Amino acid sequence: MKILLWSAHRYPADDGVGSGVQTRFPTYKSPGRVHDLLAKGLSEEGHDVFYLTAQGAESKAPNGITLVSEPVDAVDICHNIESERVPWVRTQHTVNQEQKQARANSIFVSQSLARLHGSDRFVLNGVDPADYIFSETKDDYFLFLAAMQGPRSAEKYLDKGLDIALHLARRMGFNLVVAGTASDENVLNKVMEMCEANRTNFVGDVRGKRKAELLAGARALIFPTRIDEGCPLVIAEALMSGTPVICSERHPCPELVTDEVGFVCSNEEDYFRAIENIGTISPRDCRTRALRQFDYRIMTRNYLIEYEREIIGHSLAHAAQQSTD
Repeated sequence: MKILLWSAHRYPADDGVGSGVQTRFPTYKSPGRVHDLLAKGLSEEGHDVFYLTAQGAESKAPNGITLVSEPVDAVDICHNIESERVPWVRTQHTVNQEQKQARANSIFVSQSLARLHGSDRFVLNGVDPADYIFSETKDDYFLFLAAMQGPRSAEKYLDKGLDIALHLARRMGFNLVVAGTASDENVLNKVMEMCEANRTNFVGDVRGKRKAELLAGARALIFPTRIDEGCPLVIAEALMSGTPVICSERHPCPELVTDEVGFVCSNEEDYFRAIENIGTISPRDCRTRALRQFDYRIMTRNYLIEYEREIIGHSLAHAAQQSTD
């Protein structure tokens, strides 16, 4: 199959080098990371991938992926590019407040996000297990990891629940490591002030090996988001590292975090109980579930199913149109 895949970022989305305690723009590109892995997975499955990234590329892509600067016509399906001639699909990573009714071509990144838009089409985001360190031995800290600023929110750190994590650490007396950065110096300074006031270790932007080590060593990831998310990669990353997740009840957390790998919390007492009982969660169970649910190769195969579905639907619609002409 020949596939044209578009993404908004500059390839690759993640260079594996963190900036530490300083601003960084852009702070993170989760959709771009997912698209990079999808391109990789499709090529590994033996398909020809033409990868069009809006901001070009700074390095070569693996064999089987052709980086292009403009759309390619001779393909079987377009992904994230609308076409009148070729079957196409589009991945929706976030809640679209203006469009609650999904287009037939939309593929969502979680079942709960799909349902929110009146659809049943979804493929969970994936990560590469090779990028993470599995550890059954944990150090004496919990981890909060998030982008502190988003394209539509200068206070994304509050959307992600940083203040909740800091409050829990202060009330219960546990060590909390906070990781993440912002593109605006004022936002970054605010985050640093919050962490300093709560005597919390703020390490800034971490990527690559350092990020893998932090995830693997944490007793749990604390993810008290206040907003409905798409499919947060940090949950997949933590579980792939054998690290349990303590999260809020906002979607899609209950879909991704089952009782065997963490705790879904609706109030402060739930968070207290989760932290006190985090030792009952098996790191091996977390890793097993991540491999079963979040491996990028599984994500790739599920997208291939959606591609076939779209191609067949397009062919039937074209045949029906010809019969009426």
